[in-house]
Amino acid sequence: MNAIGDIELDAPALIAALGARARAAARRLAGVSSADKARGLDAMARAIRDAAPAILAANAIDMANGRIAGLTPALLDRLELTPARVAATADGVAAIASLDDPVGAMIDTVRRPNGLALSRVRVPIGVIGIVYESRPNVTADAAALCLGAGNAVILRGGSEAIASNRAIHAALAAGLEQAGLPADAVQLVGTTDRAAVGAMLAGEGLIDMIVPRGGKGLVARVQAEARVPVLAHLDGINHVYVDGSADPAMAAAIAVNAKMRRTGICGAMETLLIDRAFADPAPILRALASAGCALRGDAATQAIDPAVAPASDADWDTEYLDAIASVAIVDGVAGALAHIARHGSHHTDAIVASDEAVADCFLAQVDSAIVLWNASTQFADGGEFGLGAEIGIATGRLHARGPVALEGLTTYKWIGRGTGQVRP
Repeated sequence: MNAIGDIELDAPALIAALGARARAAARRLAGVSSADKARGLDAMARAIRDAAPAILAANAIDMANGRIAGLTPALLDRLELTPARVAATADGVAAIASLDDPVGAMIDTVRRPNGLALSRVRVPIGVIGIVYESRPNVTADAAALCLGAGNAVILRGGSEAIASNRAIHAALAAGLEQAGLPADAVQLVGTTDRAAVGAMLAGEGLIDMIVPRGGKGLVARVQAEARVPVLAHLDGINHVYVDGSADPAMAAAIAVNAKMRRTGICGAMETLLIDRAFADPAPILRALASAGCALRGDAATQAIDPAVAPASDADWDTEYLDAIASVAIVDGVAGALAHIARHGSHHTDAIVASDEAVADCFLAQVDSAIVLWNASTQFADGGEFGLGAEIGIATGRLHARGPVALEGLTTYKWIGRGTGQVRP
C-alpha cells in the first residue's frame, strides 16, 4: 500500500482524473496546426536544456538509490543521465519538430461510380498511456512523439527513475505552457504505487492505447491485464548469422558492435550463429572475448575455443542485456533460419554474407520486425531509421511494426464528400 501525503492512494480515481484532463487536452490538440506543434516541441527541447542541472541532480539521486538497491550494471546504464545524454534527449525532441506531420495526411482516395468521394486520412489516436522502466529519456521521447502526432499522453515510469522523470516532466510542462499549448497534454503519474499501473490498464474509455517499455515481466503483465489495446514487444533476442560467404573482418566487426556497443538496449545481439562452412570462426570469438564479452556455446563452438563456457537450453531463449552472448554453429542459412524460428523474438536479426542469394533468402524468411544485411543489430533504433525518437520497437503484426514513431501513433478515419447521394 502506498500513500500520497497522508491520503491513501485511490488509483482508479487518480487515473480517471488524469485521463479526463488528457482527453480535454487531446481535443485541443486536434485543432492545433503543424507549425504550432513544432513550436511546442522546440519549446520543450529548450526547457530540457535549461533544466539540465536540475535533471542531472535528480538523476544522481536515482543512481545512488539504484546502487543501494543493487541494480545491475545494465540497468544502471539505462538509468544514468550524463550532460551528453540530456543534450541528446533535448536534440531528439527538437528533431521531431522538423519531421513531417502525419496528421491530416491522405492515405488514399477513391471516387465511387455514384460520384461519392471517399478518402482515408490520418488522425491522432487520442490518449496514449506509456508504462516504462529505467530509462528516463523515455519521458521526453514519448511525450514529444505523442505531441507530434497530436496525442495526449499519460506517463508512468519506474520507481528507480522517479526523481529523474519528475524533473524531465517539469521541464516538458514548462515548455508546453511557454508555447501556449495545454500542459495536460503531457502528464506524469507521480506515484510509484503499482496500483496506478493496474488502473491505467483498466482505463478503457480513459486511455486509447497502452505502450509498455521495459522488461519481460512488465510487458507480460500489461499484455495479460490490459483492457485497452497494447502496442508492445517482449524480448529482444536478436541474432547475427555469419554465413560461409561472409568477409571475416566485417563479420568480427559487426558481431562485436552488435553485442558490445551498448549491451543493455533491446537491439543488442544476444546470439551469434556461425555457418559450419565459415572458414575460421576463432577470430570472431576472440574479438568478442577481447571486448569483454562472456561466451556460452554449443559443443561445436567449444571445440573451436575451449574457453567458451557450455550453453544451457535456457541460453538460447535469454535476453541477457549484458556482456554475455550465446554462440551456435549451424548448417548454413537453413540452420540459421531454423534456430531463429525456434528461439527468436521477432525483434531484430542480421546476416553477414557476400552471397546475395543467401542474403535475400534470409531477408525474406526471417519473421522479425527488422532484418538486416551486413549491418549491426544496434541500428534497431528510430533515430537511425530517420524517424526521430521512437516510442519502442513493435514486434506484433497489427497496426505498427518495427520502430514506432509519429506515423505509428496515428490511426485513420474515412471521410466522404458527396453531392446529395442517397443509397437506393
